[in-house]
Amino acid sequence: MLNRRIPLPAYNRGVDASARHLRLLTETIAAVNSSLDLEEVLGLVASKVADALGADACFVYLYDERADELVLRATYGTRVDEMTRRPRMRPGEGITGVAAAERAPVMLPEKAHLDPRFKSFPNLPEDEYESILAVPILAREKLAGALNVRTLRQREFTEAEIELLTAIAGQVAQTIEHAKLYADAQRRVTELEALARISEAVSESLYLEESLEAIVKTTMDALDATGAALVLEDGNIAWPEGRPGAYAVRMPLRWKRRQIGELVCDRDTPFTDDERALLASIAHHAAVALEHGRAVMRGVLAQEIHHRVKNNLQTVASLLRLQARSPHEVDPRKALDDSVNRILAIAAVHEVLTERRDDDVELDELVEGLRSMLLQSLAAGKQVEAELEPVSLAGNRATALALVFSELFQNALEHGGQSVRVELAQRDGDVVLAVADDGDGIGGAANGTGLSIVRALVRDELRGTLSLERDGAFRAEVVFPA
Repeated sequence: MLNRRIPLPAYNRGVDASARHLRLLTETIAAVNSSLDLEEVLGLVASKVADALGADACFVYLYDERADELVLRATYGTRVDEMTRRPRMRPGEGITGVAAAERAPVMLPEKAHLDPRFKSFPNLPEDEYESILAVPILAREKLAGALNVRTLRQREFTEAEIELLTAIAGQVAQTIEHAKLYADAQRRVTELEALARISEAVSESLYLEESLEAIVKTTMDALDATGAALVLEDGNIAWPEGRPGAYAVRMPLRWKRRQIGELVCDRDTPFTDDERALLASIAHHAAVALEHGRAVMRGVLAQEIHHRVKNNLQTVASLLRLQARSPHEVDPRKALDDSVNRILAIAAVHEVLTERRDDDVELDELVEGLRSMLLQSLAAGKQVEAELEPVSLAGNRATALALVFSELFQNALEHGGQSVRVELAQRDGDVVLAVADDGDGIGGAANGTGLSIVRALVRDELRGTLSLERDGAFRAEVVFPA
């Protein structure tokens, strides 16, 4: 007796197909539910759907409600790495867009690329596929996206396969919604962490520069930006980082209804509404940091000015006592004029330090300013030349140098010849200040109060040496370590 295969009844074949489809549906949903990472979920959807239906390719689009566009987010079976820009289409455009707009499957068994509804993309080789089956992805009747499967050869998808893909799309919609919620939660955590880092930097740092630097760097990290900067109200740019991008957002920094600057952020991709909201929050923190830092600086500056004024007043008092104790007969008017000039020299240093708001003074600028001031009252037609090299000196020593120069220059104008020369230079690690004239010297002023002040300041404050040369002319030279 020959064994022969007895065909199953039709209803049994239907049962087998239904069981297979149910298994495929279960396996696909289990796979996509195994992750909450949206990109990973979409990639699994594309590969599992193509595998479940034996298709050559699968394309998964998500619906961007704000832009009213379907955006390609995942593919299987195509050269995704070669795509330079994500394909986009509005609902109703292309075969997949029609399925999304009509909330119903669309199936073309052959020559799909010749259909008048077909939409081609230069970086997406869809025209090499023969058939297409597209279905919408609906979450509670709300459009969440669309997906399609394609085959290289002609294929008529059965009613059961269309139902299977529709069922998978319905379950995938929920998974995508959960993944979106997870992505939103992760984004919120990132935003809160960024704002926490900024708040910490603002509250802990007493230095404005450190706070602004932390704000700019945190902005770049939080928004994956190509560049960022804070532009202050005076137009100065604080801590620019990175490079310009294709898209830029400028957020105003406001403090008590007054704009005090801008936060600028650059990126190669557009900014979402949520990202703009984050930038607005960062801009608020930046405004607080800016005003906080300025308040601290104002307090520090006021304290520093108070300290400098006190020291200057003590110096003035010491000079006046020294003048009063002079054993020589002194013309009261001359003593008063000398004291005025000394006070003006101290004031010049104080003004430079206050304007620059740092601890260094450019000696060439200071000497030039003092020279001009003394010439106005003491020049009496004399010829004065100056050769001043750029030299920086700490503020606490600049006051001593200003007094030394004033005494020497005033002496040259009063007791020297018709030509006076001032020199300032750096030599072998030392600063050299010289005042020379074509006269006979300082005469009786050699033991006067002015020269006593010079010797004391050069020795005690500048830690240098004073030399007086009389060789056909007079030259006073001060040398001290730079």
